[in-house]
Amino acid sequence: GLGKGVTASSIGVLLKNCGLRVTSVKIDPYINIDAGTMSPFEHGEVFVLDDGGEADLDLGNYERFLDVTLRKDNNITTGKIYQYVIDKERKGDYLGKTVQVVPHITDAIQEWIERVAHLPVDGLTGAPDVCVIELGGTVGDIESSPFVEALRQFQFKVGPSNFCVVHVSLVPVISGVGEQKTKPTQHSVSVLRSLGLQPQLLACRCEHPLEDSVRQKLALFCQMQPSAVLTMHNVSNLWRVPLVMREQNAHGQICKVLGLEAAALHIDMRQWQTNLADRWDSLVDPVKIVLIGKYTVLSDAYLSVIKSLQHACMEARRKLDLELIDAGVLESREENPEAYDASWAKVKEADGILVPGGFGNRGVEGKILAAQYARENKKPYLGICLGMQIVVIEFMRNVMGIAEANSTEFEPACSQPAVVFMPEISTTHKGGTMRLGSRKTVFQTPHCVAARLYQQEREVEERHRHRYEVNPLIVPALEEKGLRFVGRDETGERMEILELADNPSKHPFYVAAQFHPEFKSRPGRPSPLFLGFILAAAKRLDGYLTHVPSQTA
Repeated sequence: GLGKGVTASSIGVLLKNCGLRVTSVKIDPYINIDAGTMSPFEHGEVFVLDDGGEADLDLGNYERFLDVTLRKDNNITTGKIYQYVIDKERKGDYLGKTVQVVPHITDAIQEWIERVAHLPVDGLTGAPDVCVIELGGTVGDIESSPFVEALRQFQFKVGPSNFCVVHVSLVPVISGVGEQKTKPTQHSVSVLRSLGLQPQLLACRCEHPLEDSVRQKLALFCQMQPSAVLTMHNVSNLWRVPLVMREQNAHGQICKVLGLEAAALHIDMRQWQTNLADRWDSLVDPVKIVLIGKYTVLSDAYLSVIKSLQHACMEARRKLDLELIDAGVLESREENPEAYDASWAKVKEADGILVPGGFGNRGVEGKILAAQYARENKKPYLGICLGMQIVVIEFMRNVMGIAEANSTEFEPACSQPAVVFMPEISTTHKGGTMRLGSRKTVFQTPHCVAARLYQQEREVEERHRHRYEVNPLIVPALEEKGLRFVGRDETGERMEILELADNPSKHPFYVAAQFHPEFKSRPGRPSPLFLGFILAAAKRLDGYLTHVPSQTA
């Protein structure tokens, strides 16, 4: 994408560091109710919220940048709006009226935004000061037109001192010429203005900083001051984007429009620059991690996992050297010997192996082989969701000698099911029917790596997204052979965290979780499991754990 999500998040960071309370809303014009049923190849990962909402990955950006906890209603889709209006029509709320896009759909959009904008997301009471709204898609799209019209009306409803438009546009460079071209931005601003929205700021995505002549030209043809044309050029890391915007007084200009000039005077980005932007660029000592997955051609499919690795590396003072490997390539040498050899060489050279979540049987056997290699060769391993389930399958096959072990997801008539379909899950509907959202995991013993990494807590809450679970009937046999389930749900019947029984003395780190710890990881507050994984990969976990006393019973 162009970078609207990072731009919106960065604006939120600037305003938050001016002392304002900030919330966010992402509008996705697609007809899907949520992102839950969409392929990661099309939109990247599905980000899961505490309340079980399956949302666009930009909500993950908002949560990480702003350190807030959003709800499913912070993600608006065409599907949600139309469902809401149609439900009202069926109940008779519009009795006697012809229900139309204008005013009924546009009114519903405005009501939704206004309602959500007043909900606190930072753990405090009272309404936030500012709501940053990101409208996905492109100006002129048919599917986004009701939202553009709703926002056009909304600016008059709330008044000009409560509404600021920032337009994100690409300033391309034609290959061979080297000239920054302004025409695409001129055209998109013209279209936006024809729809009734005049941007107060222009965020111009470009490879290199805007030339002054280009800035002047855009200001002239887009009817704004040159200072309102922001250069959003490539930087060394995403945490520098808010700093680039601050240098151009983006916060001051936004606050002026919103009548918050006094807040802009108090902006303090020193902690952000020192602890995030500068620290990331200062890391030198590498740690090599291989991520073995199914959607590796698009890194956004594992965005939260990658961000969690970055958070952990900053805490551990290690430079992340990450390689994404297609799990299917690891399965057989016959089809592509060169890719097979190269991929396995990377696995063997790595300091740690990570198998994230996923669905479907493609690449599963490759993930199982990777888990086996990590276990047998004492390579630090972190499994997430499916990455935990394949550990159980591998252990049954290669330690317990049950060659037929499998998941009923991949082999419905499996005679030795290691992983089974959860009984409460719908077998007919896919959307929103998984075990979703924040749920408790209760530690079964304080004397395990996971409990110590979580700082002695007897229970933790993490976010889930799965239909299948470890077969509870085989758990006693697995534990007898040395696979400990150190975390379970509140009933004790659903497995949440596993470790090898000899952790940490013989294997440096072999931990897997049914939940998704990546969704709650934050810069400066990394997920404990990711931190433990990186520390183990850097051969520093034992030293870290010696300073974390075991939890008393």
